[in-house]
Amino acid sequence: MVQSILMMGGLGIAIGTVLVIASKAFYVYEDPKVVAINDGLPGANCGGCGFPGCSANAEAIAKGEQDVNSCVAAGEDVALAIAAIMGVSVSDKEPEFAGPGCYYSKDKADLNYIYHGIRDCRAAAMLMGGMKVCRIGCLGLGTCVTACQFGALSMGEDGLPKVDQEKCTGCGACEKICPKNIIRLTSVTRRIIREYTRSDCITPCQRACPSGIDIKEYVRLIKEGDYHGSLQVIKERMPFPTVISRICPATCEFNCRRLLQDESVAINNLKRFVCDFEMNQDKRIQPYKAPETGKKLAVIGGGVEGLSAAYFSARLGHDPTVFESTDRLGGILRMAIARERLSMDVLDWDIQGILDMGVNVKTEVKAGVDFTIPGLLKEGFEAVAVATGGWDSRLARNDIYTPANVFPSTFLLIDLLRSASEKSLEINCGKKVVIAGGGVRLPDAVKLLKEKGTDKITVISRKAPEDSSFDKATLEGLSEQGVTILYNTGITKLMGQDENLIGVEYLELDTGEKQVIDTDTLIIGSGRFPELVFVPAAQEEEEADPDPDKALVWEGVELPKKPDSNRESGLLSSQDVISEYSSAVTAINGGRKAAAAMHHLVYGIEFQDRSDMVTEKTILQDVRFLNHVEASPKNLLVPAENREETKDDFSTGFSTDQAHEEANRCLRCGLVCYEKSGLING
Repeated sequence: MVQSILMMGGLGIAIGTVLVIASKAFYVYEDPKVVAINDGLPGANCGGCGFPGCSANAEAIAKGEQDVNSCVAAGEDVALAIAAIMGVSVSDKEPEFAGPGCYYSKDKADLNYIYHGIRDCRAAAMLMGGMKVCRIGCLGLGTCVTACQFGALSMGEDGLPKVDQEKCTGCGACEKICPKNIIRLTSVTRRIIREYTRSDCITPCQRACPSGIDIKEYVRLIKEGDYHGSLQVIKERMPFPTVISRICPATCEFNCRRLLQDESVAINNLKRFVCDFEMNQDKRIQPYKAPETGKKLAVIGGGVEGLSAAYFSARLGHDPTVFESTDRLGGILRMAIARERLSMDVLDWDIQGILDMGVNVKTEVKAGVDFTIPGLLKEGFEAVAVATGGWDSRLARNDIYTPANVFPSTFLLIDLLRSASEKSLEINCGKKVVIAGGGVRLPDAVKLLKEKGTDKITVISRKAPEDSSFDKATLEGLSEQGVTILYNTGITKLMGQDENLIGVEYLELDTGEKQVIDTDTLIIGSGRFPELVFVPAAQEEEEADPDPDKALVWEGVELPKKPDSNRESGLLSSQDVISEYSSAVTAINGGRKAAAAMHHLVYGIEFQDRSDMVTEKTILQDVRFLNHVEASPKNLLVPAENREETKDDFSTGFSTDQAHEEANRCLRCGLVCYEKSGLING
């Protein structure tokens, strides 16, 4: 009996020991923060967040990989509760919706592939690219509909997906599963900051428009008599619509597909029709604006580019302020264009529309004199964009007799060279000077710098050694004066502390390697200051209570460029503006890119991948002839001498009938599809 008891006791002790060891060996630690977040989530496990379940999403939130409001099945109260757990705040977010990017279904396509496989778009895409000739077009099998967990998608009678925006949560499940990138999440913010890619079904006219206006859509809305909607589409990419409708070179019309049949659609004159409608109704029609972010941004320059940068920044929800050196906004549009082409009441109307979006303005303040970029950053501006224009603008405002000093310790080569004869152009250079470019006037610049006491001169040249502008003797002379020429290089970033420039980062164009040069002065070999965005330099650790007297470390970053070649990075590339923009409409796009760059930098968002962007060298699908399109004459604009003579009191151009007739000529193109006359007329 005693033996049995001892045996049972010993067995119990052994089992207990094993269990203790196992509990230590196989103990699974549960992060209390993850547990708290998981308890706060609704437990729907819908997958709308992009993770297989709520617990996985909770772990991602705790790691900072997901936003506190990433759960599409939860409401604002859940997001606020999770934010409290994470110790962060929640701000308003612009709603996102799924949006189909294709106009024609497979049933109306000219050529269909024969496909008898699984009824799934992903399987169909693997066989000859799909069921129709357009490599980008919708396959129409509805796989995106099956992926939607909220009943927001359905297939329409035309074989294309339809979105119910009231049910759409913006979860992105349909976007992830579509093999053709046809259906995507879209919002005003995304459309402002995103560049076109090869997977976008963009019409030839829209690709040719420097501002990228959705021409097909605004023309369609004119045809339907929805002028309000048409203006909103135009203003999504165009802050100066009334002005541009009078002075635009209309490159879109040179790429209109109707030219294969007869004459292009009068795209610009249709824009003028709806813009005059708004102006003469004296009732402002504004595009959508994202929720306020509370982030202060500064734009130096109140011309076309600067006002455009501020306009798009305001629409992204930020609080922009424009700093203009003269007493009036408008830049070269106000000073250099004949009044017969552009009346000032038209310019003032568009400028007021920009200000009404929430743009602040300070006039008669000059960069480098009344304020500095580091000073603005210290005042609480989170980013500063430079859009000061070029030599033409300086001539127009008679501002060529004092050196421009927009960036700290940075000057233009033209001012340095002129300082030899113009005593008012006093330029104080440091001991270590970097020259970007220089061309054939480089020896003259070096001579002047040496006379001013410069010890070390480094030249950043985009040219290869064999393409140098100088002969062997000249190069030897420069070398004897202590000049170092770095070939195949381009400046990608400026770095400074408080009011001083302390270094430049340059890129070796052949290898992609980056180096930093210590410097105290930079000379730019162009007629304008480059378009850079200045932000405080990223610190390794954010201080809880930063010292206001601590030195400000800043950097100036170049705007992203399209990948026309691997040598496009760096200042003074072929994509950079050397003096003035070729047209106002291209300057507007420059302003949009500056606003997008500021948005990315203040949020720490990576810039869009350049590899798939559409450039002038990109080969895209197109058509060489039109079938079943009836010829129709183009409506010509014959402006009346005064408005009283027009058929409509709001238009100095087309009458309502002419506008609708011209809008009907639009083929509503895609990449390889277009609306045929037979489809229009039955």
